Amino acid sequence: MASLTGALRRRVLTPDPSETTLETRGFHDKGPAGRSVLETVGASFLAGLGDAVETASPERTDARLTALGTRYRGFAYEGAAMGFALLDALSFRGGRTRRFLDGPGASHVYMAYVGIGWAMARLPGPLWPGTGDLDPVLRWLVHDGYGFHQAYFHTEAHVHRRERDERAARRTGDGPYALRAADQGIGRALWFVAGTDAERAAELVEGFPAERRQDLFAGLGLAATYAGGADEEELTALRERAGEHRWFLAQGSAFAAEARVRAGLVVPHTETATRVLCSLGAEEAARLSRDHRPDASGPDPAPDRPWYEVWRVALAEEFAHTAGAGDLS
Repeated sequence: MASLTGALRRRVLTPDPSETTLETRGFHDKGPAGRSVLETVGASFLAGLGDAVETASPERTDARLTALGTRYRGFAYEGAAMGFALLDALSFRGGRTRRFLDGPGASHVYMAYVGIGWAMARLPGPLWPGTGDLDPVLRWLVHDGYGFHQAYFHTEAHVHRRERDERAARRTGDGPYALRAADQGIGRALWFVAGTDAERAAELVEGFPAERRQDLFAGLGLAATYAGGADEEELTALRERAGEHRWFLAQGSAFAAEARVRAGLVVPHTETATRVLCSLGAEEAARLSRDHRPDASGPDPAPDRPWYEVWRVALAEEFAHTAGAGDLS
């Protein structure tokens, strides 16, 4: 009976795989290689989501997901975190998300927090998970995930009309910075909307108001490094196109490297991206990211400058100083 119930949950709560194809989404198709990367990302995410809602067990889900290939496994853990957040919100028995974060999902914490943001986007407002009990530095990744979801599934509104969705910022009480974190997620989504075409992705960023581009380029750097799909020449063009925002492009790339290094999922395209965008190998970029993370021993310095932003700026400034570009302020 439990397996039948699980199968039903999987069918009800997991989108059809066709929802993640470039054709369905109307995203740019650069060609077979880029299409394969992005559609496999989508399929992997849905596999993790499906396994989580079917088993309702972080441990059993982990046993299934560890068999997935290195390149796409992180996306499956992202989907699993979404699944556990959905189950916790929709049932009287919670705690699965916390068990996942403290256990099998710990090494995938960056992706897991993003997955919680996906769940937020799919749930009715009163059921949204809060962020108050999450890591005080990383909790903004939930808003990153929310922004990604909105841009990915509501592309016309949030990419082409460049609308902002303030509901998550209001309901969580996280305030204005939540919108900036969401923009970082939208930046990641632009890599998908552009079909891993670096030039097209940069053009999309340039269509947004100037004050949003720093966060968008950071998200773009993260996606180009974590998901991949572009070669050295394309990444070099992206770096040059980012202009004054190239240091935040590098910051996003370093965050992606840290996410893959922590999970033991470094692959060749990670190295290519960090060497172009950060002028460092993946392990070195990840270490630099860790070294600049604040200890967050007290409250956020300011509502518009939480510890997460302090971290991002310090890392971007390190890249700028190393290159002799001076202060970013």
